[in-house]
Amino acid sequence: MTGPDTLRPHLPSPLQELSDPRFARHGLRLLLKRDDLIHPDLVGNKWRKLAPNLTVAAGRGLVTFGGAYSNHLRATAAAGRLLGLPTVGVVRGQELADRPLNPSLARCTADGMRLHFVDRSTYRGKAEPDILARVLRAADAEDMHVVPEGGSNAPAVRGCRALGEELAGRADVVAIACGTGGTLAGLAAGLAPHQRCLGFPVLKGGFLTADIQSLQQRAFGGPRGDWTLDDRFHFGGYARTTPELDAFAEDFENRHGLPVERLYVAKLLYGLVALAEEGVFARGKTLAAVVTGRPFP
Repeated sequence: MTGPDTLRPHLPSPLQELSDPRFARHGLRLLLKRDDLIHPDLVGNKWRKLAPNLTVAAGRGLVTFGGAYSNHLRATAAAGRLLGLPTVGVVRGQELADRPLNPSLARCTADGMRLHFVDRSTYRGKAEPDILARVLRAADAEDMHVVPEGGSNAPAVRGCRALGEELAGRADVVAIACGTGGTLAGLAAGLAPHQRCLGFPVLKGGFLTADIQSLQQRAFGGPRGDWTLDDRFHFGGYARTTPELDAFAEDFENRHGLPVERLYVAKLLYGLVALAEEGVFARGKTLAAVVTGRPFP
């Protein structure tokens, strides 16, 4: 068997309450949705997005896309190793082909993923059918199931709806860090009508609203859920941090004994603390933060 159920995910993921004075003094409860505990190799939203694609793939290999530090590439490679499926990762940046692999890409190859590097112009056009076909031919991946960058497509979005259903009625505001927006698109669809979903994009550019709308259109035929984005907490963009963010994450770890992943989760938690201080949330509200990953390596 090569289906996702053979990987034995721990679902639903735990919901953990934290005692933190930065929220308590504003009359707020903070819950962590521990999606980082779903599976040791396919962590958090990576499981939720890959599992439906593995079902669609029906035993075929997977070809997908990502940058040099992509969590999604690592998760796809791990799924291939665990299920005995071939995987190909199309990596942004032809110049990287002649350099030593960073730890993230080295993990991909150790898990059996074959890497195919492309120039950045080609990578930007990967959604265009003719460019995609050319990339797949060059990567010898024409017969594989194509999973888009970040794993965000209609099956993945529908898979992430279960995350919202697990949180239905458990919090007033559910917050999540966003890369490609697929997890938020599904999460918002699964929440109860009175709940609000808040996304913190980790890339700068302000393009994610349209992307999420498009994903919901393809997955559900139209908009779903009450969701908004706050673009202020990307800290320079994807795979970037600052000393301020690192200090915040280290302090959070020391307070709660929880390892904080820097590229997504730290930005989410920082944003929630900032919004609590700004008085955005009314007293008596319960906030749930989705922990979508853990530090690597």
